[in-house]
Amino acid sequence: MQNTGIPSLIIGDLEVNPPIIQGGMGVRVSKANLAAAVAKEGCVGVISTVGLGEIEGISGAEFIRLNEEALRAEIRKARSQTDGIIGVNVMAVLSHYDSLTRTAADEGVDVIISGAGLPLDLPRLVSGYSTRCIPIVSSVRALSIICRKWKRENRTPDAVVVEGAKAGGHLGFGYEELVSGKVPELDDILVEVIKFANEFDPPFPVIAAGGIFDGRDIARVLKLGASGVQMATRFVCTDECDVHRNFKQAYLDARKEDIIVIDSPVGMPGRVINNAFVEKIKRGETVPFSCAYQCLRSCDPMTVPYCIAKVLLRAAEGNMDESFAFAGANAYRCTEIVPVKQLIGQLAEETAYYLSKDA
Repeated sequence: MQNTGIPSLIIGDLEVNPPIIQGGMGVRVSKANLAAAVAKEGCVGVISTVGLGEIEGISGAEFIRLNEEALRAEIRKARSQTDGIIGVNVMAVLSHYDSLTRTAADEGVDVIISGAGLPLDLPRLVSGYSTRCIPIVSSVRALSIICRKWKRENRTPDAVVVEGAKAGGHLGFGYEELVSGKVPELDDILVEVIKFANEFDPPFPVIAAGGIFDGRDIARVLKLGASGVQMATRFVCTDECDVHRNFKQAYLDARKEDIIVIDSPVGMPGRVINNAFVEKIKRGETVPFSCAYQCLRSCDPMTVPYCIAKVLLRAAEGNMDESFAFAGANAYRCTEIVPVKQLIGQLAEETAYYLSKDA
């Protein structure tokens, strides 16, 4: 544990300092190498569970089995590199959500973070395990629904991630809201959620996410009452990030105007880095594909113009001519690829400075 001079994020009996959770990024962007490197520095390293196993030509029980095995392998690989805090991100919209969640709990991950839908069944799925449960929400209303359902399992969130509209990937807001700019600010949602969380006995920690880029941002939300932050975009441009160098280069080459919101084929808007492939799909062109297994419940393989899973897999492999990179609104501010240790050290130093500046 580093002596940063920054308040720790406490999740049950886990102490996180600096108080940073590395956000889960799929497909195959945040895997064991990145998660372990982050965990070594006292933060929470997170493996994204989506698309880890074989997806081409596999169906039914075989698809589920291969993805369970791939997740087990990544968790064990991360554990072999560190005794730090390892978590997984499981999207609630996944068709095989139950199996991945149970697999992660069975492997003894420290935390399961779940969004992209309401993870109403998460406590039931991890019953009997010590895994901490952290939902991702974008409103007090969503958190209230989750808490009411979890109460039936005698469970409250061990923490909650509040994700604002500047996050990357699939977003918890409507497409029209996002493109018109008529979405609430992260800080406003955060204050409401903190008030709600503080009504519980004991209160549970609130973690800010979406657009958190540097120590100034971290200090700002900590002063508002957040207990920590979740950051994803900054960790793409690290040596240890598991994704192909071409994906990282897309971040380094991006301009502010290149970061746009598209209407994803799975019924959720997504923030991406614009490129020729994105322009192609914006024109209404399609990418024919076959689907042996519907990996997302919100996807209709018979009607969607392209397979989001296969597009993101190509991106992870570096084939940017036939794909796009998910990215947060501040991705254009990434200017170099650095070791995780250096990035976290810089973030901690900046945070301590801005926390003390107005104290």
